[in-house]
Amino acid sequence: MSESLLHDPATAAAADGRRLRGDASRRTVLESATDLASVDGLDGLTIGRLAVASGRGKSSIATLFQSKEGLQLATIAAARDIFTERIVERARSEPRGVRRLSALLRNALDYSRDRVFTGGCFFAATAADVDSKPGPVRDAVRAALADWYGYIEAQARHAISASELAEGTDPELLAFELAALNEAANSRSLLLQDARPYELAARAMHERLRSAGAAADLLTGLVVDPVC
Repeated sequence: MSESLLHDPATAAAADGRRLRGDASRRTVLESATDLASVDGLDGLTIGRLAVASGRGKSSIATLFQSKEGLQLATIAAARDIFTERIVERARSEPRGVRRLSALLRNALDYSRDRVFTGGCFFAATAADVDSKPGPVRDAVRAALADWYGYIEAQARHAISASELAEGTDPELLAFELAALNEAANSRSLLLQDARPYELAARAMHERLRSAGAAADLLTGLVVDPVC
């Protein structure tokens, strides 16, 4: 292509339009992909099934993602962006330590309870699907969860340093317990089709942090009505 055509405004505008349409198509397909994978797992995420769920042609999806693995990795990245925006970014308005930890836990419970994805927490659903299958897909899921667990632990460590939690508190163990409560609420609610596990988990998180020395006024994100 000649230099004059490369710099032609009409050619550039057409290229920009194609890029924007491609980006919009990719986002639309990934919305269906993340939801489908939250129910059927990443192994159940095929180009054919996604074509039906998204209303797009198989060829257009294959062009966007090249392969099943490419589709799986793009789906994990899209789900991670949503997870980060809904849980982590919304908690960053709170100061580090117990206040942010409380907000993170509340956001995580709400993200699952509100069924951002039909299958509840995307990463809880897909971790069980890939945990014994080495490769780039498992690595991507593992990296997302490792960052999440690490972020919870980092807030616990800061809270201990700031004397918001008792000096002898084990931040790794505390983070493990809090994440486990969140995951238990997600799985039990899905199985029983009942929102009550989220209330129970919030109460248990509140009591666990109080037992670790957190002041009640720092746990506003985890205030719930008493369980009858």
